[in-house]
Amino acid sequence: MNKSFDLILQSVDKRRMTNTPHTPSAPALFDQKTIRLRLQRAMRHGPADFLLARVADDLVDRLAVLTKRFPDALDWASCGPHGAEVLATSDRVDQVVRASFVADPAGFAAGFSPWHSVVADGGLLPFGQQTFDLAASLLGLQIVDDLPGALVQLRRVLRPDGLLIGCLLGGETLTELRQVMAAAEIDCEGGLSPRVAPFVDLRDMGGLLQRAGFALPVTDSDQVTVRYKDIFGLIADLRAMGATNPLLARQRQPMNKTTLLRASELYQQRFSDPDGRIRASFEIIWFSGWVPHESQQKPLKPGSAQMRLADALKQAQEI
Repeated sequence: MNKSFDLILQSVDKRRMTNTPHTPSAPALFDQKTIRLRLQRAMRHGPADFLLARVADDLVDRLAVLTKRFPDALDWASCGPHGAEVLATSDRVDQVVRASFVADPAGFAAGFSPWHSVVADGGLLPFGQQTFDLAASLLGLQIVDDLPGALVQLRRVLRPDGLLIGCLLGGETLTELRQVMAAAEIDCEGGLSPRVAPFVDLRDMGGLLQRAGFALPVTDSDQVTVRYKDIFGLIADLRAMGATNPLLARQRQPMNKTTLLRASELYQQRFSDPDGRIRASFEIIWFSGWVPHESQQKPLKPGSAQMRLADALKQAQEI
């Protein structure tokens, strides 16, 4: 391990590691212990990582358009080592630290540039101020209790002109499953229970970045449709992602068989293609923002324009 890694590890706040109790800054929504257990189980049995593989490829493309170098990079809270692999093999990055909810599977990084792994609490970044030049996060931030607080912490650990880039699941994710589960529970049980985690809205993400102190925020979304033979294949993939219901308020008993069969029937009726396969939607919201720096472009001061907008439009019409 080189000197740069040593300096980064010296900045780790041991009080912020996974097993240290802490007082959350926002109400707890997710069962973090269960999330870790499910992710560990998914890794042991072979995770369904097609979404992670897709967004990792997208991360490669998004970093390729940048000319800036990022000597020290952080892969934060990603649900698999795919982001760390992208960063470690990039010619724009020198050193990578991966901080995740669970330890990486042994041997995943064999053949790639090394990264150092830290198992950390999903709501607290255990690093000192201005430790990294780049922070990336792939499909992990939607399961932290305090997303605004996590963005503030990411802003804190980045150096001036540092970049935050990543993605999380948006509000259109699994809309079909949510609709049929709600209808099936009403039909079979006479009420609803919280079964699907809340998701962030694309329109809100840019505002959250600005509130956290990031400059030049950019957000966009990617709609992904995955087809399955039936609802049971979809549920199997969600389990293999470690992505089944993580809410603290969830019902703890297994889903009623009658309710599940009714949900399967409704899914086929409402969201199947002519060949009988059903559709499952995933909305991937991408975001990026920069830590302010004097070299960055800044908007002009109000009143500093040299021409009125009406005059400019008039000239354009005449041309």
